[in-house]
Amino acid sequence: TRKIDKSRRTLTINLAINYGGRADLLQASRRLAQAMLDGEVSPDAILDESEISRRLWTAHLPDPDLIVRTGGNARLSNFFLWETAYSELYFSD
Repeated sequence: TRKIDKSRRTLTINLAINYGGRADLLQASRRLAQAMLDGEVSPDAILDESEISRRLWTAHLPDPDLIVRTGGNARLSNFFLWETAYSELYFSD
């Protein structure tokens, strides 16, 4: 991750190597389940998406506004599945 701050504007660039969105969601779910077993979180908290978001590997990063996919593939390919819910997607050849 690299942040550039100039004139009160911030750009965050993420380079995800060996990252899998499904694996991230699975580990976040396991962490939430363990927190429930430990009594740290009530079962009702699972309805609040922030309980999942804060357990993701990417919790310290802002959700992306734009996903650029090069190489002619028009799919996310297991990349930031949770975080891209409201992102703009751009696919190029």
